[in-house]
Amino acid sequence: MMNRRYMLVSTGAACSALMSCSAPISSDQSYIRTVVSRDRNTTVCHWTDIMLQAIRNQSVAPPPATRAFAMAHVAGFNALNGISGGYQGSLSVGQGPKGADLHAAYAVAFSTALGAALNSSFSIDLHQFLATRPDGDPKDLGVKWGHQVALALIRSRIHDGAEPSRSAHYLGRYPRRQDNLKWSPTGPFYSAGGGPSFANFARGLLPGWGGVTPWSIPSASTFLALDFPEEGSAEFNRQLEKVRALGSAHSKVRSSDQRQIAFFWEDGPRGVTPPGHWQIIAMGLLQRKPMSLLSEARSFALLSSAQADAGIATWQSKYAHDVVRPETYIRKRAKDPTPGWQTLIPTPGFPSYTSGHSAFSASSARMLALLLGTDRVQFSSTSPDLVNWPHVLTDVRRSWSSLSQAAQEGGDSREYGGIHWEADNTAGLMAGRRIADHVFANSFRKVE
Repeated sequence: MMNRRYMLVSTGAACSALMSCSAPISSDQSYIRTVVSRDRNTTVCHWTDIMLQAIRNQSVAPPPATRAFAMAHVAGFNALNGISGGYQGSLSVGQGPKGADLHAAYAVAFSTALGAALNSSFSIDLHQFLATRPDGDPKDLGVKWGHQVALALIRSRIHDGAEPSRSAHYLGRYPRRQDNLKWSPTGPFYSAGGGPSFANFARGLLPGWGGVTPWSIPSASTFLALDFPEEGSAEFNRQLEKVRALGSAHSKVRSSDQRQIAFFWEDGPRGVTPPGHWQIIAMGLLQRKPMSLLSEARSFALLSSAQADAGIATWQSKYAHDVVRPETYIRKRAKDPTPGWQTLIPTPGFPSYTSGHSAFSASSARMLALLLGTDRVQFSSTSPDLVNWPHVLTDVRRSWSSLSQAAQEGGDSREYGGIHWEADNTAGLMAGRRIADHVFANSFRKVE
C-alpha cells in the first residue's frame, strides 16, 4: 500500500510499503519547511521531520508516538554523547570510537531505534543521508557505533510494557468504577437505547499504557491525579454546567477565537498527534539558540522523555480514575439529560481524567522554557495538518507571548471542544509541568 509519504517529489521514485522515505524540505509533506530555514536544517531536525512524517502516515496514537520519539531521540543522543562526552548517558555502552562521524552515528542510532519502535524500516532514508557523508573510516566507525547504541536502547525497552499483549488490555490492573461516573464509550452505537450492549467495546485505547516503564520519573503513580470531583457536589455541578454551555457544538457562549483554538489544537487522527505538534514547535524555537549537535540532540532527548513520561502518567490516571466523558454524561446520565447534546470536536474513545493534551502541552512548554532559559518567548504556528479541519484552519496562524500561554491554550482547547472536564485540564497541566521539571533535573545531566 502506498501513501503520501512514499512519493519522492524530488526524484519521482516510489518506495515499497516496507520502506520509508523522507520528503524533501521543499515538499508539503515536510513539517520543517515552515519552521526551519534550509540553511539551518540540522541533522537532528532532519531526522525528527522524518519521524513525524512516519507518525502521521501510520496514524500512530499519542502514547506510542511519544515512545517512538523517546526511543529515537534518546538513542541519537547517547550515540553522540558516547563519542563526544560531557553528559551523563542513559545506556551502558561505554566509550564511543574516537574520530567517528557524529552525523552518521546519530542517523544510524536514531533510524534503527525508530524502526524498532514503529516496526518499520528507514533504510532508504538512512541510505540517502549517509550518501551525503564523506566515505572513509570516520563514517564507518560512526555507522557501527550508532548501530551498537541503538541495539542497546532497543534491548532496554523490549519488555517495557508497551507490547500490545500488555498495553492494549486491562489485565486486572484497574478496578472499574461502579458509580454513575464510570467511563463507557460515547456514541449512538454503544449500548444504544432499545438496542444491544456490546461488551467488547468497553475497552478504551491502551488501558495498560500506565504500566509502561517510564523514561525518567520514578513511576507513573508518583504523578497520579487527585480524586475527581464527586458527582452532585457543587464543584462537579459547576464544571458540568461549564462544559455543557462552552463545549456544545452549538454553544452560544463560546467565542469565535475559542472555537478556532479547539480546532487548532485538536491534532486528531491522520495527523502528527498533540505531542508531535510540540515537536514541530520545538524545532522552530530551538533554532533560535546557537548550540552544538550534541546539545541539540540532548534538548530533543529531554523533550521526548518528558512527553513520553507525561503520556505514561496520564494514562495511569485515566484508567485508575475511570471517569466518564462529558458527552456521555450529559446525554444519558445527568439528572436533566440532553439526548441531542453534541461536542464541537469528536470525543475520544478512552476515559476523560486527566487530559493528555494538557499534560503533553505543559510538559513540552515547560521543557522548552527550561532549555531556552525563559518562558517569555514570542512565537507563532500554523496547524501542522489540515486533514481534519481544512475549512477552519487554512491560512490560520496563532501567536503567543509565552510558552506557558500556548500550553494553557492547548489544554483549554479540550474544554472548548466539549470533550474534557475542567478538572481534566487543570490536573493534566499540573502533572505535565512537574514531569518536565523532574526530567530536566535528573536526565542527561552535565558531567562536572
